[in-house]
Amino acid sequence: MMDWKTGWRSFYYHGAPAAPDPVLLPGRVGLLVIDVQNTYLERPDPAGLSREELVRFHAWTPFHTRMHGTVLPAIQRLLARFRADGNPVFFARIACLRPDGADRSLSQKKPGWNNLLLPHDRPDSAIVDAIAPLPGEITVTKTTDSALTGTNLRLILANMGITHVVCAGIFTDQCVSSTVRSLADESFDVIVVEDACAAGHEDLHLRELEILNRIYCEVMRVDDLLGYLPT
Repeated sequence: MMDWKTGWRSFYYHGAPAAPDPVLLPGRVGLLVIDVQNTYLERPDPAGLSREELVRFHAWTPFHTRMHGTVLPAIQRLLARFRADGNPVFFARIACLRPDGADRSLSQKKPGWNNLLLPHDRPDSAIVDAIAPLPGEITVTKTTDSALTGTNLRLILANMGITHVVCAGIFTDQCVSSTVRSLADESFDVIVVEDACAAGHEDLHLRELEILNRIYCEVMRVDDLLGYLPT
């Protein structure tokens, strides 16, 4: 298995020293689960699809396999540990407040795959049951890619004294990446958990981790992180 301290290196960090051990303090590290919502895990019945739709259906199969076989179990492990230790858990989800989506940001109104209309009270905008928030866990609703720029999450984290944010969720190259960059710009220390994230394609996932790693965050896997979490 790849050593997180030297792995996921981009051009900028080839040959650079190994990453230092993170110093995580009780109550100062929070878990942020980003956009793991029903709409992204729903799949149509392939029997009713056209040939073109079937091609797209099969192209997305590796994503769904990763989500159910790797990402959701990894997030469940993170949730269990954070909850057991009493460290805070946060969720972010894409959901508009108006049924016509007029309050969405431009990136979510553009034509194509990212044109999302997810009213906040509709089932497809809800976080999937397998990792549903517990009472008292904060969920922020956003109409932007970044969970910081479109919500009061930055203020919440600051008010709660959070210095380190562990990020998990989807999509690595979109909302996860935007959130990580925003957190870094606000001087939070960020850890992205590789096996608790996914992009639409594995190449996009790995490439984005290389871009983010060491500059905006540290990238590691669940097993790596668990050894550093405070109890």
